Amino acid sequence: MDSGRTALVKEQIRDAEEAVEELRAALERAGIRLPSLGLDAVTCAAEPPRPLVELGRCTVETARRLAAALPEEGGR
Repeated sequence: MDSGRTALVKEQIRDAEEAVEELRAALERAGIRLPSLGLDAVTCAAEPPRPLVELGRCTVETARRLAAALPEEGGR
């Protein structure tokens, strides 16, 4: 992989990591913690890389808290 491509891949991964941290912070403000929240390693290693955020599993209580934290339909 050439240095330009390597830099682009690193930028994509860094951007995805920042998105995960933004989501983690927003969820924390809402009192919600997703222990498995992170990047899906397989999609980061794909060619070309297309990082996906892994939300993971959560308890029923957490699912309900997530649903309650989202705006009502048409509520934006």
